[in-house]
Amino acid sequence: MRTVENGIKSPARTDTARPAERAAPQLAAGSRLGPYEIGDLIGAGGMGEVYRARDSRLGRDVAVKVLSAWSLRDPERLRRFAVEARAGGVINHPNILAIYDVGEHEGIPYVVSELLVGATLRAKLADGPLPVRRAVDYARQVAAGLAAAHDKGVVHRDLKPENLLITTDGLVKILDFGIAKLIAPAEPVAEEGKAATAPAQTQDGVIVGTAGYMSPEQVRGQAVDARTDIFSLGAILYEMLAGRRAFPEASPIETGMAILKDEPLPLADVPPGLDRLVARCLDKSPAQRFQSARDLGFALEALEASPTPAAVPAARRARRLRASPVAWWVLGAAAAAAFLAGWLARRAPATDPGAAQLSYRR
Repeated sequence: MRTVENGIKSPARTDTARPAERAAPQLAAGSRLGPYEIGDLIGAGGMGEVYRARDSRLGRDVAVKVLSAWSLRDPERLRRFAVEARAGGVINHPNILAIYDVGEHEGIPYVVSELLVGATLRAKLADGPLPVRRAVDYARQVAAGLAAAHDKGVVHRDLKPENLLITTDGLVKILDFGIAKLIAPAEPVAEEGKAATAPAQTQDGVIVGTAGYMSPEQVRGQAVDARTDIFSLGAILYEMLAGRRAFPEASPIETGMAILKDEPLPLADVPPGLDRLVARCLDKSPAQRFQSARDLGFALEALEASPTPAAVPAARRARRLRASPVAWWVLGAAAAAAFLAGWLARRAPATDPGAAQLSYRR
């Protein structure tokens, strides 16, 4: 598993920019972007490039993200870049990537954030399911970050293992608010399908998100609220526990249909109550899910504090029994004792108390 910085694995891009536009970084090491001295390129993706930089005013290392040259000509990418900066900038929480600054230098928009070192959750899942305690801890941290975002009226809408970074000290950071939806924070969670939104946001009927982690209302192109992030977190928690996706169909269309109609396979080897918690997060109806990320966090905390061990399946108990000679000896001795007691009971003569007393008289 490779260590990454700010969720970026390597400078290799997966976008469709022309080769001439992606042959070299926009910014050279040692150059300046406003007050920031640019260091190494630590990654690049579809939106732009991320550099390690030094804030000369505060004397700290930061990450600077700039839009690629071709993205500057794409109004949708410019909008997403602005949404990411705005959404991340209004939230101050340990489980969300901290945005320090935004600006523009010689026509290049940039966002400055904390510099993180760690690995994405996707990388950690490459080796299979996570231990139950660790999976619950990661989910609890994500729920705490979501609660802070929802308090500010920000719905992430693209939670997935690629957008969760685990730092080297085990802290979970939520990344990439590029398709976040801004909902009026002063209003309570709206009724299903009636969430109030700020102007200039994605309209109903437009499907945004990542197949496999979208809520049913996202798949249908309906209005969303905080409960859509709860569905996505449920899908992530399921994957951490099972080692497979909750909806593992081959194509986005098939995945969307499964999200609307199918239930994930049951979880095995999890503590009592955890399977029900995941199922509640993944309910097709927002009204039947946890109604807030904070309530979900409380439920996860209760599971963490519970001393009840994970249930051991009957098949595993049988395997342990077959593998233990001592267990077979104890069972054999108990069976022999029960047989002997029954045989003696059948051999004893039937008497009553009076007859016993008469027999001792001379």
